[in-house]
This record gives sequence, C-alpha cells and structure tokens, in this order.
Amino acid sequence: MQDLPNLFLIGPMGAGKSTIGRLLAAELCRDFYDSDHEIQARCGADIPWIFDVEGEAGFREREVQAIDDLTRRSGIVMATGGGAVIREANRRALRERGTVIYLYTTVEQQLRRTAKDRNRPLLQSKDPGQVLRELFAVRDPLYRATADLIVRTDRRGPKAVASEIVRRVTKLVDPLQSCKA
Repeated sequence: MQDLPNLFLIGPMGAGKSTIGRLLAAELCRDFYDSDHEIQARCGADIPWIFDVEGEAGFREREVQAIDDLTRRSGIVMATGGGAVIREANRRALRERGTVIYLYTTVEQQLRRTAKDRNRPLLQSKDPGQVLRELFAVRDPLYRATADLIVRTDRRGPKAVASEIVRRVTKLVDPLQSCKA
C-alpha cells in the first residue's frame, strides 16, 4: 500500500489522533509522527511549559514549522494537535501534501477522554466543557474545510477506526479496488 498518499489526522483533543495514527502507520508499514511530540522534542520542553513561557502564539509558530517540515516527508502518517487547523499555513500544507482525515468526536466524548489529562493547557479552567464547546464552534468548520474524509470515533475502538480509514483511503486512491478479485 505504498502508493497511498501521506495520511494526516486532524481533529479535536481526545479524538484519538495519536492512538489511531500509530495503528494506521503499523498497518501500512509507515513511519508515524505526532506534530506535538515533534515540537516537544525540538524544544526540549513539554507543551504546557511552551504555553507558559511563549504563550499560545509562540506555540503556534513552532507548530507551523513542525507541520511544514513533517508534511514534506513521504510515506508517513501524522497526527496533528487539535489547534493545528487554526493557521492557514498548516491547512494548506496538509491539503497539498497528503490525504487529510478529520477524526470527529463529540464534546462529551472529549470530556471523558481528557478528564484526567493535565498536559492540555487549554483545558486548565474551571469549566473544561465550556472551553471544548467554544473550541468546537471555531474549529469544526476548519476541520471540515481541510479534510478529505470525516470519520467518527465516538463509541468505537481505535482498531475499528483505523480499519475504516484504510478501507476508505484505498477507495479514494483506487475506486475500483473493491471490484477487483
């Protein structure tokens, strides 16, 4: 399946981008990258520290550079951070250099999946649910405008989601494949 394009996973925090991305990469025998992990490795600090010292704007600048660099590689699967779609440069790089998959999940599911995670600076508030609803209102249209495919992740295991993505992306590349013997 090396003829498949790069696969880039977008979506809100808690959608399963990293977990599903690792499964996809393993199934497709590709390298997996997580743009947030790449930023941390380059900076030598975790994301909450970057937010504290440089603010969200500083983090977003680092994110643009990491996504630009990673999307130039070939034959990869990459998970982005939830806010990657905020910057037009990121949306353009993702659209132009691979197939973009929006992992859609509800705010309720996000709350369940991120409840105990202290490494999400935007959720360190009195009402994380309200923060997630506000983020969803702004970002969902950007995810949809950027994506080639939308895949729901609510109440589904990561392996089922990864299998659906492989099936759907394969049909995008070769729509007649399901008809071949």
